[in-house]
Amino acid sequence: MEVDTHIRQAEYKQSRIQSFAFVISVCVCVLLCLGFVARRFGGSGESYDIKLDEKVNPNIASLASLVRLPGIGPGRAEAIVAFRQGFSAQDANTAAFQNGTDLQKVKGIGPKTVQDISKWLKFE
Repeated sequence: MEVDTHIRQAEYKQSRIQSFAFVISVCVCVLLCLGFVARRFGGSGESYDIKLDEKVNPNIASLASLVRLPGIGPGRAEAIVAFRQGFSAQDANTAAFQNGTDLQKVKGIGPKTVQDISKWLKFE
């Protein structure tokens, strides 16, 4: 009977330790989640807006410069460069893009995209 009592006491202690460990782990998880939420929505003062140092001329801009424009990914940037190269092969004396509307000739670029990037473009 004495052995039985020792076994029950050991099981009871183990059960309490496991319960305590569970409570601690849940508290840690909740605190981590709250930390991530606070960081995401708490306004840490950081701005994630795209800022360009200068305006981009699509007639001479590199692929890397074009990709920095909002809404212009690698595919659209490659399409701009390909259009520009094809245009200059036909008429070397004229720039492919005189204004934002000319960018709409590139597949995948519509009026909304041109409107979104117009403040970062220059045509010279």
